[in-house]
Order: sequence, then C-alpha cells, then structure tokens
Amino acid sequence: MLTAMKVALAQINTTVADIDGNTARILDRLRSAQDAGADLVVFPELSVFGYPPKDLVRRRDLVQRNVAALERIAGCCTSVTAVVGFVAPDPGGGGTGILNAAAVCRGGRIIATYAKRLLPTYDVFDESRYFNVGDEVRVVPCGAGGSDTGVGLTICEDLWNDRQFEDRRIYGVDPVAQTVAAGAGLLLNLSASPYRAGKQEQRERLFTQQVRDHGVSLVYVNLVGGNDDLLFDGASLTIDAQGNVVARAKAFDEDLLLVDLSAPDTARRECYPRRIEGIRRALVMGLRDYIVKCGFGGVVLGLSGGVDSAVTAVLAVEAVGRQSVHGVAMPSRYSSAHSLEDAGLLAENLGIRFSVLPIEGVHRAAEQALVEPFAGTPPGIAEENVQARIRGTFLMALSNKSGALLLTTGNKSELAVGYCTLYGDMCGGLAVLSDVPKTVVYELARHLNATWTGPCIPQRTLDKPPSAELKPDQADQDTLPPYEVLDAILELYVEQELCVADIATRGLDPVTVERVARWVDRSEYKRKQAAVGLKVTSRAFGTGRRMPIAARY
Repeated sequence: MLTAMKVALAQINTTVADIDGNTARILDRLRSAQDAGADLVVFPELSVFGYPPKDLVRRRDLVQRNVAALERIAGCCTSVTAVVGFVAPDPGGGGTGILNAAAVCRGGRIIATYAKRLLPTYDVFDESRYFNVGDEVRVVPCGAGGSDTGVGLTICEDLWNDRQFEDRRIYGVDPVAQTVAAGAGLLLNLSASPYRAGKQEQRERLFTQQVRDHGVSLVYVNLVGGNDDLLFDGASLTIDAQGNVVARAKAFDEDLLLVDLSAPDTARRECYPRRIEGIRRALVMGLRDYIVKCGFGGVVLGLSGGVDSAVTAVLAVEAVGRQSVHGVAMPSRYSSAHSLEDAGLLAENLGIRFSVLPIEGVHRAAEQALVEPFAGTPPGIAEENVQARIRGTFLMALSNKSGALLLTTGNKSELAVGYCTLYGDMCGGLAVLSDVPKTVVYELARHLNATWTGPCIPQRTLDKPPSAELKPDQADQDTLPPYEVLDAILELYVEQELCVADIATRGLDPVTVERVARWVDRSEYKRKQAAVGLKVTSRAFGTGRRMPIAARY
C-alpha cells in the first residue's frame, strides 16, 4: 500500500551539453513543484547533460560540469526529494569510465545514485559505446507524513522487458523484477524514449503489463523536444498497481504534472493525439527545436506548387511563425503556369514572404556551357538535373545571405529510391519530410487543410499528378510505380526488412518489387549526403539505418 505522497512529473525539453540551460530548467520546475506541494519530483533521463549526448560525453570537462550542476541542484532540495538524470563518473573505473545515472537528492545533498543496467544498441541507440553497465538495484525510502515507501529506480530501457522482442532475449536480466524483489513499492522510470507513430500506445501497453505482472505502481517521466533527428514526445504517465493509467502529461509539450498517489483519481490525464495529428505535432516540434537550438534566424524553402513543399511550408509556419518563413519559386521553361500560381496562392494563404526568381537565363547559360562536353549524347537526366542544381544554388545563396535555415522538401518515398538530385533539391540543412512517405504526405496535407484556420494548401496542389517538372509533361509515375504501391513495398523492404522474395508473396508484382529494391540499394550514396531528417517511423534513413554504400547482395 502506497503512503500519501505527491509526485511531480517534470517533463522538460533539454539541449545536449547545455549544462547551464538544462540546470536552469530543472531548478525552475523544482521550485514550481515545491510550491505545488510535491514530496517527490522526477526528471527525465540525462536531464542535466541532455540526450542523446553522443561523443560529447567523452569531453571530461562537460562531465565534470554536469556533476557540479547536479550538486547545485541537490543543494536546492531542502524540502523536497528530486530524482535527476545525469552522467556519473564510474567509481569502479575501466571501460568508458562513465555511467548513465539517476541521483536522488534530499536534504541539500545527493543521498543515492543508480546506474542504468540495460544499454540499448539497436535502431538509433548506441549506449554501450558511451556508458558502462550498472550492476546494482537501488530502492530508496521516500514518503510523506513519516511513513515511507520503497521507491525503486530504473532508467528507460530497464523497463522494456524482453517480451517486446517476441521472445528474443537480448539482455538476460530483468531490472524491474529485481527491483521489486528488493522491496520497491513504487517504480520510477527516467526516460528519453524517442517518438515514432504508434509508439505511445505500444509503450503504454508494455508498461501496464509490467505493472500488472509485478503489482507495483509506476511513475514514468519522458523527455520532450527535438534533438537533431530524434523527437521525444513526453506523454509521461503514472500507472497504479492494477495497471490503470491514472495520470498522463501532455504530448509534445513541456509539462509539470502533479499526482497525489493516495488520491490518483484527482490527477490530470491528457489524451494522446491521433496518429496523423501526432506526426504533425512531432514534425513541428522537431523543426522548431532544430531552428532554435542551432541558432538559425528563420527558414527559407523552395515552393514548387507541389504537395511536399506546401506541407513543409505549413509546418514551418506552425513551428516558427509566418514572419520567419521565406518561400521562393524558381520557374523554368518547363514549369507549368499553375505551379507558380499555386505556390503564390499558398504563400498568400500562409502570409509568408514570397519571392519569384526565374532560372531561365541561368539555365540557358549552363546549357550553352555544356554543349561541347555533352556533344554526341542524347539529352537525359544530366540535362534535367542542371535545373535542380541551379535552384539549389539560389536557395543556398539566400540561406547564406540571411542566416536562415534552408529546408529540403523531399519525402521518404523519393529519398528511398533516389528520385532526387544531389546538390539540387537535396540542398539544405534539415529534411522535414524525409521520414514521411508520399502517401502520408497527402494524408498530412488533407489534415492540415481540415484543421487550419482559413485557406491553406490549394486544392489543385492535392489534385494534380505530382511532377518534378524538369522536362515537358513530366509526371512522377512516368518513372515510379504509383505511390500507393511504392510505399507498400518500401514499408516491407525498409521498415520490416523483408527480402524481395518474401515481399513478392504479399500480392505485389515481383518485377516491380525487385526494381524498387534495386533502386533503394543503389541510392545509399545519396542518402549518406542528405540533410538531417526528423524521425517519425520505426526505420528512418540516417542514424537508425546504417547500410554500406559499396556492397553487392
């Protein structure tokens, strides 16, 4: 039976290695929690240092600063207990020399620490590269009114039981079971669990099952915000010993959620956004944080009149405001009149700055300069891509001049099969839609139109066949299968990692499947040079998918 205890779930947005900024955020939430009457305040994983820290944890000066900051935080915990994630030097030495740790701060000092025991090395994770493995359970008495509950500490992956891997054991140890056996009546989990569409519900099912199995309550505090390609959705929660979710914090926003464990029915319980709205909010959050944390003064992007650039522009306005977005149309002789009209109408609807920079003169000059080296060869992709590269040059010039971040607008379907131009439409610092398949881009566009106040994406943009417009009467489907077919194949080949033969048994044309798989494999060299992309699926190009370029299979 839990004692009367008020727990504050301090869901914050940290920046990697911004020790001072992260500490200020922690202290601010600590004061707010104390003012609200909290007995215990819980922060996310590595909240002092920021997550994921990557090779910055090799900087011993930063590790020392994060330890000093933790001591400062502990000094402020005079009337409340706080559990804070930080990078801890490993007193045992050896290995990497550091631990992914949680500190229990009470009475103005650090009274206990715990080191993460399960270090993931799959998908985007590579924690064993940086941290030593913890080897001890930690249960700390904590309570109110003179009656204590054993509070068991865990960090992120410690809670992800092997059952999620379909009976594939990858750790051979269950920290949760051992912590409960050591006397924990309440589990805390400090987490930095990256978002992907559908993960929130999966995560909750896993946690409620864990709670039911062990008969203890759980307080789970997740990081929120974007750090490079990874997006953290927050949605921290409390689950009672019967497996009921009694409190849930906001998704995709900072939050301070107070839960009285003796009266859980009084707690706030936010709802998860539905799937397409979750993708929208994740992308907006990730775009905003990338711009703010990297210090850019706004964004610039090409507006083609197509759906990808339209969706990217809307998300940019939601992220940083219309005054900080500059859309640029760059028509050539192959651009249709409606493309320029649709780009202009979109800009008008959004209220953003809009420029038209015709590329015809530069394009003809480039063609003339290439007459001799191209002599005797038929016109083809090389000539088409000159236009894309001129546009990329113009956009990069505007980015350099203004200090604005250039957004690339290509989607996951195009990036997967190499239907994009290196140093052309791939130019830019952030690829907002690079993990969003084309069919989902259309779904997102319709959702934006349905929820936007006033006119948004022109209907013609959604109705017309997609085209790169690099030659007369061009359409994507001249080269690619219909996007519904292409995306179905890519889901199976890239995200589920099925082989061509297995995919062909799913009712898909074997010749088309083999052709798409070949395109994916041969385009790896392009993706290695692509801008950072925001991850919203289970298998994004970039950090979580590390494929060789020179390979035959």
